Amino acid sequence: MTTVTTGTTTVKGAVGVAHTRVEGRDKVTGAARYAGEIPFAELAHGWLVLSTVARGRIRSVETAPVLGMPGVLTVLHHGNAPRVETDYIGLLGNLPDPTAAVFQHDRVPHMGWPVALVVAETSEQAREAAEALVVGYDEEPHDVAFFEGHPGTYTPADVPHAQAVAEKGDLESELALSAVVVDAEYTTPEEHHSPMEPHAATARWDSGRLEVVDSNQGSTWVAEELAKLFSLDPASVRVRSEHVGGGFGSKGVRPHQVAAVMAATALQRPVRVVLTRRQMFSLVGYRSPTAQRIRLGADADGRLRALEHRSLNLTSTVHEFVEPSAGVGRVLYDADAHHTANRVVRLDVPTPTWMRAPGEAPGSFALESALDELAERCGIDPIALRARNEPETGPVSGLPFSSRNLLACFHEGARRFGWADRDPRPGLRREGRRLLGTGTAAAFFPAGAAPSTAAVTAEADGTFTVRITAADIGTGARTALTLIAADALEVAPDRVRVRIGDSDFGPAMIAGGSMGTRSWAWAVTAAAGDLREQLALGGAIPPEGITVRSDTSAAIAALAHKERHSFGAQFAEVAVDVTTGEVRVRRMLGIFAAGRIVNPLTAHSQLVGGMTWGISMALHEEAVRDQASGGHVGADLAGYHFAAHADVPHIEADWVDDPDEDDPVGIKGIGEIGIVGAAAAIANAVWHATGVRHRSLPIRPDRVLLAGTGAGTGTGARDA
Repeated sequence: MTTVTTGTTTVKGAVGVAHTRVEGRDKVTGAARYAGEIPFAELAHGWLVLSTVARGRIRSVETAPVLGMPGVLTVLHHGNAPRVETDYIGLLGNLPDPTAAVFQHDRVPHMGWPVALVVAETSEQAREAAEALVVGYDEEPHDVAFFEGHPGTYTPADVPHAQAVAEKGDLESELALSAVVVDAEYTTPEEHHSPMEPHAATARWDSGRLEVVDSNQGSTWVAEELAKLFSLDPASVRVRSEHVGGGFGSKGVRPHQVAAVMAATALQRPVRVVLTRRQMFSLVGYRSPTAQRIRLGADADGRLRALEHRSLNLTSTVHEFVEPSAGVGRVLYDADAHHTANRVVRLDVPTPTWMRAPGEAPGSFALESALDELAERCGIDPIALRARNEPETGPVSGLPFSSRNLLACFHEGARRFGWADRDPRPGLRREGRRLLGTGTAAAFFPAGAAPSTAAVTAEADGTFTVRITAADIGTGARTALTLIAADALEVAPDRVRVRIGDSDFGPAMIAGGSMGTRSWAWAVTAAAGDLREQLALGGAIPPEGITVRSDTSAAIAALAHKERHSFGAQFAEVAVDVTTGEVRVRRMLGIFAAGRIVNPLTAHSQLVGGMTWGISMALHEEAVRDQASGGHVGADLAGYHFAAHADVPHIEADWVDDPDEDDPVGIKGIGEIGIVGAAAAIANAVWHATGVRHRSLPIRPDRVLLAGTGAGTGTGARDA
């Protein structure tokens, strides 16, 4: 904690001290309004109609019967909807997913493709009419089968967020020279975001401006994309998103916003479109399944000579998305030969998207499981093996690390978890019919930043207002920015009001990539510092206040000379019931090196949330696609399983000091690192309990029973 002096008052620094959420009372009392519940005069309601075939063409849309139903105002489809523009580069540096460009043609590229929007006076009328709408199709054969070796597999071109291939050294030669080789395949299933608040948007025209009230991860992002889609002046589009009930990567530009704008334009009245939980399974993205192959070659002492990681994910036929799972080793471990490659295959499925720790979450399961296998074969403790392969610089980039405290996380975690007392032999600890085991894994996530703007106003009443197009999707960002601004202004937090989620506040980074708070904090700190200097010159504050605006575009470019990451060590203890096959996580511990912790209260919540998701990933989550229909089996929260309260054990999360000497902000972001390595730690613990390796997630009871156990042998692993 720092102490600053302002005038004659001494104020203790707010950053680093636990603070409850500034909007917490509004949320628990219902005063906070979300996108789907803000009232509008003359509000109409839209209901999307989705395709019931997986591939083909729309032959007919029988609108006449529906238009005669009570309350129905219009039916939009490919025959009458406004045209939109899709040939542009979006905010994130790539072409937009055509799924958002609804009703532009008669093609159906996957089950659940938007084919119409029914708009009515009430939501109930819209739903009834949408369910009555008859759409005819000319169906074509489809392919939704994802597997390694699919003939459509290819290597994509590099994109800003996913380098396809990285190579150094002679892989086959180093493997041939290795005393120990691990060659294994790992798979992860399709997984879905399922935020508590469904996607919702209300569009209206107001005095020549398009206003959209939306649930998103970046109002700047959505406003810019809508302006390009509808060929509008960016200044004529305003997107507001004050409160968001979760996003995890799914809340970008989606069909519901575009459809709402189309309908509001056609009817010249506000139109709201809210997605159902079932619709979200096909319209808002998901984590692609992966098929990964790891080959590790090492000397007898465990030093890596060769590291190969090849990962395959699926994408749709309309848009390419790469799940960069093979990139994990490019940061974590060095080797004389280092080959990593991401590959994709196009199928008749919806487009995947970013989902909490995209690439790192599934990739760490494969690599950290393989490292555990290598440790077993070398007879080396898993933590000691990782320490033996700790790189001095980026294993592929060669760049220095700004800070790298991974081993400090392992040392502290091992001490608190009781790792030294662990018998490394599998299948020996038993309580009744349950076998017990412990496992560990490494975690990392990039610590990036993106240009953002912020405005800070000194008000005449002695308070300060911060305006920035940030998004608080449940992370506590609004509170963190309040604390950061208070320290930068050298005042108490109760004198600072932070306003977010409004594209009129200017360009800013989205809430994604664990870069939001870091990017916004930089902009707020810069503006507050300039304002403080102005106020130091003296003079009265006018009634309209004194405002200073910052832009961090130039400053952020200076960070490119180093690799910047958060690191962590995950530990898990499991109990495996040999009669039922049920795996129960008994306790988890995560120790992280994540730079400057702004608010310990919400930081702890974020890390525990990520680790909880890791339990879901390891044991529960698995979206199943029916090969015959091309659609999901159980596309709802009854059929899609995730960890419930009873599945979540005692979880501890903490951090070590992680200073970054040349970073002016020092914040690294913690929204995603909590899930990285968590599934691997649990899978490694299951091996330690049973003596059987499970290389496919989730580790369901039927898979445990089918694989059996090698319990009591105290010798090497069997494979599931």
